[in-house]
Amino acid sequence: MATSNGAVLADPECLRRLGDVPVDSLFEPSFWAARGELAPVSGGRGAAWFVAAGPDSWVLRHYRRGGWMARVSSDRYAWLGEGRVRSFAEWRMLEELTRLGLPVPAPVAARYQRAGLTYRCDLITRRIAGARPLSAVLAEAVVTEASWRAIGAAVARLHAAGADHADLNAHNILLGGATGVSVIDFDRGSLRRPGPWTLRNLRRLHRSLTKIARRLPADRFPAAAWDALRSGYGSG
Repeated sequence: MATSNGAVLADPECLRRLGDVPVDSLFEPSFWAARGELAPVSGGRGAAWFVAAGPDSWVLRHYRRGGWMARVSSDRYAWLGEGRVRSFAEWRMLEELTRLGLPVPAPVAARYQRAGLTYRCDLITRRIAGARPLSAVLAEAVVTEASWRAIGAAVARLHAAGADHADLNAHNILLGGATGVSVIDFDRGSLRRPGPWTLRNLRRLHRSLTKIARRLPADRFPAAAWDALRSGYGSG
């Protein structure tokens, strides 16, 4: 779907339920705030919001840069063609993983806005009701062995489908909700044949958990927790 300065990918059923709302408005926090249907998502770079879209609950995310590149531009990316737009790539990846019945948020809509040689972009996904980041759960309580195994099994299912997560960490794994374990934020991810990258994903997750655990009681991430996760991964 073309817009005045870009394009939108969308689930037509989700848009139909909203009626005659201009599609570009869906990506503007001010639109949802005016309706009293906007709430910020804690953590990250401050560019994600929960929105109550009629009977649905969504997550709206505006893509922002991290690291040193953020000093150059906080949210603009080099235009390399529509096929390289980050929100479109993530939308299509989530669409395929959702079709396969995997534990990821279903995509609702993605947008880019082009200006010369750069573009900005946004993504809307369905909110996973009742789910919280693993990092937040660990900060408050001990995670059971069964949950560690379930996390490993969920990651294994994604890897078996070829889902390479570019930033698998304790903030992007959710506990709770209908599936028990979900994985979010597939920006810069890709679908590929299983290979050495699966081990890189696991190593990144282990580093994330180890870093978080330094600030927490020793029982939040003992060696047995990782062993249980790996056991779940092996059986998943």
